[in-house]
Amino acid sequence: MAAGTGGRGRRWVTAASPVLLPVASAGLVLTLWWGAVVAFDIPRILLPGPAEVVSELIRLRHRLWEQGLVTLTETVVGFGITTVAGLLLGSAIAASRIVDQATTPWLVAFNAVPKVALAPMLVVWLNLGMQPRIAMVVLVSFFPVVLATSAGLRSTPVELVELARSWDASRWRTFAKVRFPYALPQIFMGLKIAMPLALIGAVVGEFAGGNTGLAFVIRTASAGGNTALAFAAIVVLSLMGIGLFYAVVALERLLLPWVRAVTA
Repeated sequence: MAAGTGGRGRRWVTAASPVLLPVASAGLVLTLWWGAVVAFDIPRILLPGPAEVVSELIRLRHRLWEQGLVTLTETVVGFGITTVAGLLLGSAIAASRIVDQATTPWLVAFNAVPKVALAPMLVVWLNLGMQPRIAMVVLVSFFPVVLATSAGLRSTPVELVELARSWDASRWRTFAKVRFPYALPQIFMGLKIAMPLALIGAVVGEFAGGNTGLAFVIRTASAGGNTALAFAAIVVLSLMGIGLFYAVVALERLLLPWVRAVTA
């Protein structure tokens, strides 16, 4: 009975650790933050205390919600475009050596271009609004999805492809039934890398121009000396990034339940 109780306790701790450990580490960070502000008497305009940031989160929660919804919409729409376009181009690169040789060097070169330098030009080309920000999301997060898709499709074991051909499966059926499912773990790895980058792209686009979004709140609050509000917007962005990342993780576990069973 004691062994059974101990086993249940260990299982409970293991199940709760993904929640308890981040909460504990967040509490440690907040404690160190508060201690540094008090011990070194840091001016509020440079670094507000956690209590002041929480106060701004509560006081301006409606404004932060409205502006956060704008940033969330830009991120999700841009990430959706990135996913579709990245899967298509990555599949084309994996299927054709000509497409690979014609596009990969340019993709690498374009990925090396600092996207911050393109943000003002996107505003000029696409005007103010969501369009340049969504375009920035796509530009920032596109490369990991293409790379993961092409690498995943190329990693299909030759034995599986030959087995499909021995059953007279067409090239499209082999792709749909063998190559694409086998590549999904790597594709989701690229999506998990691209999701935080998509949020960064939305923020970069908002900094470049416009009067909506959480980056606009950060910009105006910093210019007005309200550092606590700027930190509150950063906290909302961080929570949004966590939620979006784990949404992709949840989708991966929903679609690929077999991955955890067959990997160490």
